[in-house]
Amino acid sequence: MKKSLTLLFMLIITLALLVACGPKREETTPAKTDEKETETGAESSEEPAKPETLIVWEDTDKSVALKPAIESFEKEYGIKVEFKELGMADKMRDQLRLDGPSGTGADVVTLPHDQIGQVVTEGLLQEIEVSDEILSTFSESAVTAQKYDGKLYGLPKATETPVFIYNKALMEEAPETMDEVYAFANEFTDGKKFGFLAKWDDFYFAHGVFGGMGGYVFKENDGALDRDDVGLNNEGGIAGAEYIQKWYAEGLFPKGIIGDSGGSAKDGLFNEGKVASVMDGPWAFQGMKDAGIDIGVAAMPTLPNGEHMKTFMGVKGWHVSAFTEHPYWSTKLIEWLTNEENAKIRFELTQEIPPVTTLIEDPIIADNEGAKAVALQSQYAIPMPNIPEMAEVWGPAASALQTLATGKAEPKAAMDDAVKTIKTNIETNHPQ
Repeated sequence: MKKSLTLLFMLIITLALLVACGPKREETTPAKTDEKETETGAESSEEPAKPETLIVWEDTDKSVALKPAIESFEKEYGIKVEFKELGMADKMRDQLRLDGPSGTGADVVTLPHDQIGQVVTEGLLQEIEVSDEILSTFSESAVTAQKYDGKLYGLPKATETPVFIYNKALMEEAPETMDEVYAFANEFTDGKKFGFLAKWDDFYFAHGVFGGMGGYVFKENDGALDRDDVGLNNEGGIAGAEYIQKWYAEGLFPKGIIGDSGGSAKDGLFNEGKVASVMDGPWAFQGMKDAGIDIGVAAMPTLPNGEHMKTFMGVKGWHVSAFTEHPYWSTKLIEWLTNEENAKIRFELTQEIPPVTTLIEDPIIADNEGAKAVALQSQYAIPMPNIPEMAEVWGPAASALQTLATGKAEPKAAMDDAVKTIKTNIETNHPQ
Protein backbone atom coordinates (compact mmCIF):
# COMPACT_ATOMS: atom_id res chain seq x y z
CA MET A 1 0.00 0.00 0.00
CA LYS A 2 2.76 2.40 0.93
CA LYS A 3 4.63 1.52 -2.24
CA SER A 4 1.53 2.26 -4.35
CA LEU A 5 1.03 5.68 -2.73
CA THR A 6 4.66 6.55 -3.36
CA LEU A 7 4.38 5.68 -7.07
CA LEU A 8 1.17 7.73 -7.42
CA PHE A 9 2.80 10.73 -5.75
CA MET A 10 5.79 10.54 -8.12
CA LEU A 11 3.50 10.35 -11.16
CA ILE A 12 1.62 13.50 -10.11
CA ILE A 13 4.86 15.44 -9.66
CA THR A 14 6.13 14.32 -13.09
CA LEU A 15 2.91 15.46 -14.84
CA ALA A 16 3.07 18.82 -13.07
CA LEU A 17 6.63 19.39 -14.24
CA LEU A 18 5.71 18.53 -17.87
CA VAL A 19 2.84 21.04 -17.87
CA ALA A 20 5.03 23.76 -16.35
CA CYS A 21 7.76 23.24 -18.96
CA GLY A 22 5.38 23.01 -21.97
CA PRO A 23 4.72 25.99 -24.26
CA LYS A 24 1.93 28.35 -23.31
CA ARG A 25 -0.72 28.44 -26.13
CA GLU A 26 -1.10 32.19 -26.08
CA GLU A 27 2.65 32.65 -26.55
CA THR A 28 3.02 30.17 -29.40
CA THR A 29 4.66 31.73 -32.47
CA PRO A 30 2.45 31.41 -35.57
CA ALA A 31 3.76 29.50 -38.55
CA LYS A 32 5.53 31.58 -41.16
CA THR A 33 3.17 32.55 -43.99
CA ASP A 34 4.07 31.46 -47.48
CA GLU A 35 5.61 34.38 -49.39
CA LYS A 36 3.25 34.04 -52.36
CA GLU A 37 0.18 33.95 -50.12
CA THR A 38 1.35 37.09 -48.34
CA GLU A 39 1.75 38.96 -51.62
CA THR A 40 -1.73 38.12 -52.80
CA GLY A 41 -3.11 39.44 -49.55
CA ALA A 42 -4.63 36.07 -48.62
CA GLU A 43 -2.88 36.01 -45.24
CA SER A 44 -1.93 39.65 -44.72
CA SER A 45 -3.54 43.02 -45.29
CA GLU A 46 -0.12 44.64 -45.56
CA GLU A 47 1.34 45.61 -48.92
CA PRO A 48 4.09 43.14 -49.91
CA ALA A 49 7.62 44.24 -50.73
CA LYS A 50 7.96 45.79 -54.16
CA PRO A 51 9.89 43.89 -56.83
CA GLU A 52 12.61 45.68 -58.73
CA THR A 53 11.13 44.72 -62.09
CA LEU A 54 7.95 43.37 -63.68
CA ILE A 55 7.89 41.93 -67.20
CA VAL A 56 5.01 42.35 -69.67
CA TRP A 57 4.38 40.57 -72.96
CA GLU A 58 2.46 42.71 -75.47
CA ASP A 59 1.06 42.28 -79.00
CA THR A 60 3.18 43.27 -81.97
CA ASP A 61 2.97 46.98 -82.86
CA LYS A 62 0.91 47.76 -79.75
CA SER A 63 3.68 48.81 -77.35
CA VAL A 64 3.24 52.40 -78.51
CA ALA A 65 0.24 52.49 -76.15
CA LEU A 66 1.95 50.48 -73.44
CA LYS A 67 4.90 52.84 -73.01
CA PRO A 68 3.02 55.85 -71.53
CA ALA A 69 1.10 53.57 -69.16
CA ILE A 70 4.36 51.98 -67.99
CA GLU A 71 5.97 55.38 -67.44
CA SER A 72 3.13 56.57 -65.22
CA PHE A 73 3.07 53.25 -63.31
CA GLU A 74 6.82 53.46 -62.66
CA LYS A 75 6.42 57.03 -61.42
CA GLU A 76 3.50 56.07 -59.16
CA TYR A 77 4.95 52.89 -57.62
CA GLY A 78 8.69 53.01 -58.23
CA ILE A 79 8.71 49.59 -59.94
CA LYS A 80 10.51 49.22 -63.26
CA VAL A 81 8.46 47.56 -66.00
CA GLU A 82 10.05 45.88 -69.00
CA PHE A 83 8.08 44.74 -72.02
CA LYS A 84 8.49 42.53 -75.07
CA GLU A 85 6.33 42.27 -78.19
CA LEU A 86 5.61 38.66 -79.02
CA GLY A 87 3.36 38.66 -82.06
CA MET A 88 0.37 36.41 -82.48
CA ALA A 89 -1.62 35.25 -79.45
CA ASP A 90 -0.79 31.60 -80.16
CA LYS A 91 2.91 32.42 -80.04
CA MET A 92 2.50 34.17 -76.70
CA ARG A 93 0.61 31.21 -75.25
CA ASP A 94 3.22 28.76 -76.54
CA GLN A 95 6.04 30.90 -75.16
CA LEU A 96 4.38 31.00 -71.74
CA ARG A 97 4.25 27.21 -71.76
CA LEU A 98 8.02 27.12 -72.27
CA ASP A 99 9.29 30.09 -70.27
CA GLY A 100 6.83 30.06 -67.39
CA PRO A 101 8.01 26.87 -65.65
CA SER A 102 11.67 27.84 -66.15
CA GLY A 103 11.16 31.17 -64.40
CA THR A 104 12.09 33.25 -67.46
CA GLY A 105 8.55 34.18 -68.52
CA ALA A 106 6.50 37.32 -68.08
CA ASP A 107 4.61 38.45 -64.99
CA VAL A 108 1.80 39.87 -67.14
CA VAL A 109 0.62 38.70 -70.57
CA THR A 110 -2.10 39.68 -73.01
CA LEU A 111 -4.39 37.07 -74.59
CA PRO A 112 -7.72 36.88 -76.43
CA HIS A 113 -10.41 35.79 -74.00
CA ASP A 114 -11.34 32.65 -75.92
CA GLN A 115 -7.94 31.17 -74.98
CA ILE A 116 -8.47 31.63 -71.25
CA GLY A 117 -10.15 28.29 -70.63
CA GLN A 118 -7.35 26.33 -72.26
CA VAL A 119 -4.46 28.17 -70.61
CA VAL A 120 -6.14 28.03 -67.19
CA THR A 121 -6.67 24.29 -67.64
CA GLU A 122 -2.96 24.00 -68.39
CA GLY A 123 -2.10 25.95 -65.22
CA LEU A 124 -0.56 28.94 -67.00
CA LEU A 125 -2.69 31.74 -65.51
CA GLN A 126 -3.78 32.49 -61.97
CA GLU A 127 -7.01 33.87 -60.60
CA ILE A 128 -6.95 37.54 -59.63
CA GLU A 129 -8.89 39.53 -57.08
CA VAL A 130 -9.88 43.15 -57.71
CA SER A 131 -12.44 45.41 -56.12
CA ASP A 132 -16.00 45.80 -57.36
CA GLU A 133 -15.21 49.47 -57.88
CA ILE A 134 -12.62 48.57 -60.51
CA LEU A 135 -14.79 45.94 -62.17
CA SER A 136 -17.67 48.41 -62.46
CA THR A 137 -15.62 50.58 -64.81
CA PHE A 138 -15.93 47.95 -67.56
CA SER A 139 -18.94 46.66 -69.46
CA GLU A 140 -20.46 43.58 -67.85
CA SER A 141 -19.90 41.44 -70.94
CA ALA A 142 -16.22 42.39 -71.09
CA VAL A 143 -15.73 41.32 -67.47
CA THR A 144 -17.62 38.08 -68.13
CA ALA A 145 -15.19 37.38 -70.96
CA GLN A 146 -12.32 37.42 -68.47
CA LYS A 147 -13.88 34.69 -66.35
CA TYR A 148 -13.58 30.93 -66.54
CA ASP A 149 -15.65 28.59 -64.42
CA GLY A 150 -16.92 31.62 -62.50
CA LYS A 151 -13.44 32.88 -61.54
CA LEU A 152 -11.74 36.08 -62.73
CA TYR A 153 -8.47 35.66 -64.65
CA GLY A 154 -7.86 39.08 -66.12
CA LEU A 155 -9.04 42.61 -66.88
CA PRO A 156 -10.20 43.67 -70.36
CA LYS A 157 -8.18 46.06 -72.51
CA ALA A 158 -9.92 46.01 -75.91
CA THR A 159 -13.07 44.67 -77.51
CA GLU A 160 -14.38 43.95 -81.00
CA THR A 161 -17.66 42.68 -82.41
CA PRO A 162 -19.44 42.74 -85.80
CA VAL A 163 -21.43 45.87 -86.64
CA PHE A 164 -23.55 47.28 -89.47
CA ILE A 165 -21.45 49.05 -92.13
CA TYR A 166 -23.04 50.87 -95.05
CA ASN A 167 -21.98 52.76 -98.15
CA LYS A 168 -23.32 56.29 -97.70
CA ALA A 169 -23.54 56.74 -101.47
CA LEU A 170 -26.04 53.86 -101.67
CA MET A 171 -27.83 54.03 -98.31
CA GLU A 172 -28.65 57.33 -96.62
CA GLU A 173 -28.67 56.06 -93.05
CA ALA A 174 -28.54 52.85 -91.07
CA PRO A 175 -31.96 51.18 -90.67
CA GLU A 176 -33.05 50.47 -87.12
CA THR A 177 -34.52 47.03 -87.85
CA MET A 178 -33.61 44.03 -89.97
CA ASP A 179 -37.13 44.16 -91.40
CA GLU A 180 -36.16 47.51 -92.94
CA VAL A 181 -32.89 46.05 -94.19
CA TYR A 182 -34.80 43.15 -95.74
CA ALA A 183 -37.25 45.50 -97.50
CA PHE A 184 -34.38 47.64 -98.80
CA ALA A 185 -32.50 44.56 -100.02
CA ASN A 186 -35.55 43.29 -101.91
CA GLU A 187 -35.81 46.56 -103.81
CA PHE A 188 -32.08 47.14 -104.35
CA THR A 189 -30.78 43.65 -105.16
CA ASP A 190 -30.71 42.68 -108.84
CA GLY A 191 -28.01 40.02 -109.03
CA LYS A 192 -25.25 42.53 -109.79
CA LYS A 193 -25.66 44.76 -106.78
CA PHE A 194 -26.89 43.80 -103.33
CA GLY A 195 -28.65 45.58 -100.50
CA PHE A 196 -27.06 43.68 -97.61
CA LEU A 197 -24.49 40.92 -97.26
CA ALA A 198 -23.37 38.87 -94.27
CA LYS A 199 -21.15 35.82 -94.01
CA TRP A 200 -23.89 33.80 -92.31
CA ASP A 201 -22.43 30.44 -93.28
CA ASP A 202 -19.68 31.32 -90.77
CA PHE A 203 -20.89 30.68 -87.23
CA TYR A 204 -18.90 33.61 -85.85
CA PHE A 205 -21.22 35.99 -87.75
CA ALA A 206 -24.32 33.78 -87.72
CA HIS A 207 -24.36 33.63 -83.93
CA GLY A 208 -25.74 37.18 -83.84
CA VAL A 209 -28.95 35.82 -85.37
CA PHE A 210 -29.04 32.57 -83.37
CA GLY A 211 -28.41 34.34 -80.07
CA GLY A 212 -30.91 37.10 -80.75
CA MET A 213 -33.58 34.55 -81.62
CA GLY A 214 -33.02 32.62 -78.39
CA GLY A 215 -30.48 29.96 -79.32
CA TYR A 216 -27.22 29.51 -77.43
CA VAL A 217 -24.01 27.52 -77.61
CA PHE A 218 -23.55 26.49 -73.97
CA LYS A 219 -26.01 27.28 -71.20
CA GLU A 220 -24.61 29.48 -68.44
CA ASN A 221 -25.21 28.21 -64.91
CA ASP A 222 -23.95 30.24 -61.93
CA GLY A 223 -21.29 31.96 -64.00
CA ALA A 224 -20.00 28.75 -65.60
CA LEU A 225 -20.77 27.31 -69.03
CA ASP A 226 -22.43 23.89 -69.11
CA ARG A 227 -20.79 21.94 -71.92
CA ASP A 228 -23.57 19.35 -71.83
CA ASP A 229 -26.35 21.88 -72.52
CA VAL A 230 -26.09 22.94 -76.18
CA GLY A 231 -28.99 25.11 -77.33
CA LEU A 232 -28.41 25.58 -81.05
CA ASN A 233 -31.38 23.38 -81.94
CA ASN A 234 -33.86 24.74 -79.43
CA GLU A 235 -36.86 26.75 -80.63
CA GLY A 236 -34.81 29.96 -80.91
CA GLY A 237 -31.96 28.19 -82.66
CA ILE A 238 -34.26 26.76 -85.30
CA ALA A 239 -35.90 30.17 -85.78
CA GLY A 240 -32.45 31.65 -86.34
CA ALA A 241 -31.62 28.95 -88.89
CA GLU A 242 -34.89 29.63 -90.74
CA TYR A 243 -34.18 33.36 -90.87
CA ILE A 244 -30.68 32.84 -92.21
CA GLN A 245 -31.84 30.36 -94.85
CA LYS A 246 -34.45 32.86 -96.12
CA TRP A 247 -31.80 35.34 -97.25
CA TYR A 248 -30.01 32.70 -99.31
CA ALA A 249 -33.19 31.04 -100.65
CA GLU A 250 -34.58 34.35 -101.94
CA GLY A 251 -31.37 35.20 -103.78
CA LEU A 252 -30.55 38.19 -101.57
CA PHE A 253 -27.06 36.79 -101.01
CA PRO A 254 -24.95 35.73 -104.03
CA LYS A 255 -23.79 32.11 -104.19
CA GLY A 256 -20.17 33.24 -104.26
CA ILE A 257 -20.07 34.28 -100.61
CA ILE A 258 -20.36 30.70 -99.32
CA GLY A 259 -17.30 28.82 -98.08
CA ASP A 260 -13.70 29.75 -97.38
CA SER A 261 -13.50 32.34 -100.17
CA GLY A 262 -16.80 33.94 -99.23
CA GLY A 263 -15.30 36.64 -97.08
CA SER A 264 -12.99 37.87 -99.83
CA ALA A 265 -15.86 37.83 -102.34
CA LYS A 266 -18.04 39.89 -100.00
CA ASP A 267 -15.25 42.40 -99.34
CA GLY A 268 -14.54 42.73 -103.05
CA LEU A 269 -18.16 43.46 -103.92
CA PHE A 270 -18.47 46.08 -101.18
CA ASN A 271 -15.20 47.80 -102.06
CA GLU A 272 -16.29 47.93 -105.71
CA GLY A 273 -19.41 49.86 -104.68
CA LYS A 274 -21.80 47.02 -105.51
CA VAL A 275 -23.12 46.44 -101.98
CA ALA A 276 -25.11 48.93 -99.92
CA SER A 277 -24.44 47.40 -96.49
CA VAL A 278 -22.67 44.53 -94.76
CA MET A 279 -22.22 42.92 -91.38
CA ASP A 280 -18.51 43.05 -90.56
CA GLY A 281 -16.05 43.97 -87.85
CA PRO A 282 -13.84 46.99 -87.11
CA TRP A 283 -10.91 45.23 -88.76
CA ALA A 284 -12.66 45.95 -92.11
CA PHE A 285 -12.93 49.74 -91.71
CA GLN A 286 -9.53 50.72 -93.06
CA GLY A 287 -9.70 48.54 -96.17
CA MET A 288 -13.08 50.02 -97.07
CA LYS A 289 -11.80 53.56 -96.61
CA ASP A 290 -8.68 52.77 -98.65
CA ALA A 291 -11.01 51.60 -101.45
CA GLY A 292 -12.58 55.05 -101.47
CA ILE A 293 -15.89 54.07 -99.86
CA ASP A 294 -17.51 56.67 -97.62
CA ILE A 295 -18.74 54.35 -94.88
CA GLY A 296 -21.26 54.78 -92.11
CA VAL A 297 -21.24 52.47 -89.10
CA ALA A 298 -23.94 51.58 -86.58
CA ALA A 299 -24.89 48.87 -84.14
CA MET A 300 -26.66 45.93 -85.79
CA PRO A 301 -30.38 46.54 -86.49
CA THR A 302 -32.83 44.63 -84.33
CA LEU A 303 -34.19 41.26 -85.46
CA PRO A 304 -37.84 40.61 -86.49
CA ASN A 305 -38.61 39.50 -82.91
CA GLY A 306 -37.56 42.94 -81.65
CA GLU A 307 -34.37 41.66 -80.01
CA HIS A 308 -30.85 42.93 -80.60
CA MET A 309 -28.45 40.64 -82.38
CA LYS A 310 -26.26 38.87 -79.84
CA THR A 311 -23.08 39.05 -81.83
CA PHE A 312 -19.98 37.26 -80.67
CA MET A 313 -17.57 39.57 -78.93
CA GLY A 314 -13.83 39.13 -78.74
CA VAL A 315 -12.03 40.68 -75.78
CA LYS A 316 -8.30 41.09 -75.36
CA GLY A 317 -7.22 41.21 -71.73
CA TRP A 318 -4.25 41.51 -69.40
CA HIS A 319 -3.53 38.43 -67.28
CA VAL A 320 -1.24 37.42 -64.43
CA SER A 321 1.05 34.50 -65.12
CA ALA A 322 0.75 31.51 -62.80
CA PHE A 323 4.54 31.56 -62.52
CA THR A 324 5.08 35.15 -61.33
CA GLU A 325 6.62 35.64 -57.91
CA HIS A 326 4.78 38.95 -57.58
CA PRO A 327 1.03 38.36 -58.07
CA TYR A 328 0.01 41.35 -55.95
CA TRP A 329 2.05 43.87 -57.93
CA SER A 330 1.27 42.17 -61.24
CA THR A 331 -2.43 42.65 -60.46
CA LYS A 332 -1.75 46.29 -59.56
CA LEU A 333 -0.08 46.69 -62.93
CA ILE A 334 -3.01 45.34 -64.95
CA GLU A 335 -5.38 47.54 -62.95
CA TRP A 336 -3.22 50.49 -63.97
CA LEU A 337 -2.96 49.48 -67.64
CA THR A 338 -6.75 49.24 -67.96
CA ASN A 339 -7.82 52.35 -66.06
CA GLU A 340 -9.80 55.05 -67.85
CA GLU A 341 -6.83 57.30 -68.59
CA ASN A 342 -4.64 54.56 -70.06
CA ALA A 343 -7.57 52.99 -71.94
CA LYS A 344 -8.16 56.35 -73.61
CA ILE A 345 -4.49 56.67 -74.54
CA ARG A 346 -4.52 53.14 -75.98
CA PHE A 347 -7.47 53.99 -78.21
CA GLU A 348 -5.84 57.20 -79.42
CA LEU A 349 -2.65 55.37 -80.38
CA THR A 350 -3.90 51.96 -81.58
CA GLN A 351 -7.64 52.42 -82.32
CA GLU A 352 -8.31 49.38 -80.09
CA ILE A 353 -11.73 50.02 -78.59
CA PRO A 354 -11.76 49.91 -74.77
CA PRO A 355 -14.71 48.36 -72.88
CA VAL A 356 -14.58 51.20 -70.32
CA THR A 357 -18.18 52.37 -69.99
CA THR A 358 -17.39 56.01 -69.20
CA LEU A 359 -15.55 56.37 -72.50
CA ILE A 360 -18.62 55.55 -74.62
CA GLU A 361 -19.83 59.15 -74.15
CA ASP A 362 -16.34 60.63 -74.23
CA PRO A 363 -15.86 62.70 -77.42
CA ILE A 364 -12.93 60.49 -78.41
CA ILE A 365 -15.37 57.58 -78.82
CA ALA A 366 -18.68 59.42 -79.32
CA ASP A 367 -17.29 61.44 -82.23
CA ASN A 368 -15.78 58.35 -83.86
CA GLU A 369 -18.64 56.63 -85.71
CA GLY A 370 -16.97 53.25 -85.98
CA ALA A 371 -15.75 53.11 -82.41
CA LYS A 372 -19.09 54.22 -81.03
CA ALA A 373 -20.93 51.56 -83.05
CA VAL A 374 -18.65 48.82 -81.74
CA ALA A 375 -19.02 50.12 -78.17
CA LEU A 376 -22.83 50.17 -78.48
CA GLN A 377 -23.08 46.74 -80.11
CA SER A 378 -20.76 45.34 -77.43
CA GLN A 379 -23.49 46.04 -74.89
CA TYR A 380 -25.68 43.45 -76.64
CA ALA A 381 -22.88 41.08 -77.61
CA ILE A 382 -21.81 38.01 -75.69
CA PRO A 383 -18.24 36.76 -75.30
CA MET A 384 -17.30 33.80 -77.43
CA PRO A 385 -17.36 30.78 -75.08
CA ASN A 386 -13.86 30.34 -73.67
CA ILE A 387 -14.09 26.74 -72.50
CA PRO A 388 -11.93 24.21 -74.39
CA GLU A 389 -15.05 22.41 -75.64
CA MET A 390 -15.83 25.38 -77.92
CA ALA A 391 -13.30 23.92 -80.36
CA GLU A 392 -15.85 21.20 -81.14
CA VAL A 393 -18.55 23.72 -82.17
CA TRP A 394 -17.08 25.59 -85.12
CA GLY A 395 -16.87 22.74 -87.63
CA PRO A 396 -20.33 21.17 -87.16
CA ALA A 397 -21.97 24.61 -86.97
CA ALA A 398 -20.31 25.72 -90.22
CA SER A 399 -21.35 22.50 -91.97
CA ALA A 400 -24.97 23.00 -90.87
CA LEU A 401 -24.99 26.62 -92.02
CA GLN A 402 -23.59 25.73 -95.42
CA THR A 403 -26.31 23.11 -95.94
CA LEU A 404 -28.84 25.80 -95.07
CA ALA A 405 -27.24 28.31 -97.44
CA THR A 406 -27.26 25.83 -100.32
CA GLY A 407 -30.75 24.54 -99.55
CA LYS A 408 -29.54 20.98 -98.96
CA ALA A 409 -31.20 20.65 -95.54
CA GLU A 410 -34.16 21.96 -93.58
CA PRO A 411 -33.37 24.12 -90.52
CA LYS A 412 -34.44 21.64 -87.83
CA ALA A 413 -32.66 18.67 -89.39
CA ALA A 414 -29.49 20.70 -89.97
CA MET A 415 -29.33 21.98 -86.41
CA ASP A 416 -30.24 18.62 -84.86
CA ASP A 417 -27.37 17.00 -86.76
CA ALA A 418 -24.98 19.78 -85.75
CA VAL A 419 -25.80 19.49 -82.05
CA LYS A 420 -25.53 15.70 -82.15
CA THR A 421 -22.05 15.95 -83.71
CA ILE A 422 -20.95 18.65 -81.26
CA LYS A 423 -21.96 16.54 -78.26
CA THR A 424 -20.29 13.42 -79.65
CA ASN A 425 -17.05 15.32 -80.29
CA ILE A 426 -17.09 16.78 -76.79
CA GLU A 427 -17.55 13.37 -75.19
CA THR A 428 -14.77 11.92 -77.36
CA ASN A 429 -12.18 14.68 -77.14
CA HIS A 430 -12.89 16.10 -73.68
CA PRO A 431 -13.59 13.16 -71.35
CA GLN A 432 -14.47 14.18 -67.82
